[in-house]
Amino acid sequence: MSKQKISQPEGWEIKDRNYYLTGSASPITFTIPSKHTRKHPLLWFDENTGTQRELRYATNQSSVFVDEQKGESTMGHIMFTDGVLTVKKEEQALQKLLSIYHPLKTHRFKELEPQKIAITELDELEYEINALNAARDMDIDHAEAVLRVEVGSGVSKLSSKEIKRDLLLFAKKNPLLFVELATDENVTLRNFGIKATEANIIALSQDQRSITWVTNGKKLMTVPFDENPYSAFAAFLKTDEGIEIYKSIQKKLK
Repeated sequence: MSKQKISQPEGWEIKDRNYYLTGSASPITFTIPSKHTRKHPLLWFDENTGTQRELRYATNQSSVFVDEQKGESTMGHIMFTDGVLTVKKEEQALQKLLSIYHPLKTHRFKELEPQKIAITELDELEYEINALNAARDMDIDHAEAVLRVEVGSGVSKLSSKEIKRDLLLFAKKNPLLFVELATDENVTLRNFGIKATEANIIALSQDQRSITWVTNGKKLMTVPFDENPYSAFAAFLKTDEGIEIYKSIQKKLK
């Protein structure tokens, strides 16, 4: 009974292909196994038959499976030069061995796929553009809140133009973090609490365990253990009691 041949992968394209060694080391020449041996097993598990099939690269055979090769086989070497191997479109057996079946695929070498790289770069550029557009259109209070995460209390000393400039630079440098912060409502509320403290409207105790009104010392909340006081205050401001406190502070900040 003959073995069932493996169908050509969906979307497989006849073209020249390039492969490169992974890792930091790129020796002048590097040879990978081209046939099955006890020391270097070259096998592929066939799910259709439930068996391990022996692989072998022969330059005069159209298949890389030993059980499909006929007649005398002329063995070929698989050698990377300066970490790179180019395989012409005419060498389909070798391409499929490297791209699909070889056990060292992804572990010791990979196929260079320019289209995937281009798509990734395009995604990154589009994300950066979206982040820059969001930074450009962001109101100054929200911008200050987001930028405070990046530069700390120094943001209070910046002018509006400086805030917008640094926000755009932040969005360009780290668009992923920028978008995450820009869409986090707690960032704005944390900044609100910090501004209220800087304006001497509320006070954070020295042990950072309580927040009080400056005018009468009345405690507004106790900060839970091991929690950032302004993150806790941001969460408090979203409660029924906290909403009234928020409105009162907002009037005083104006």
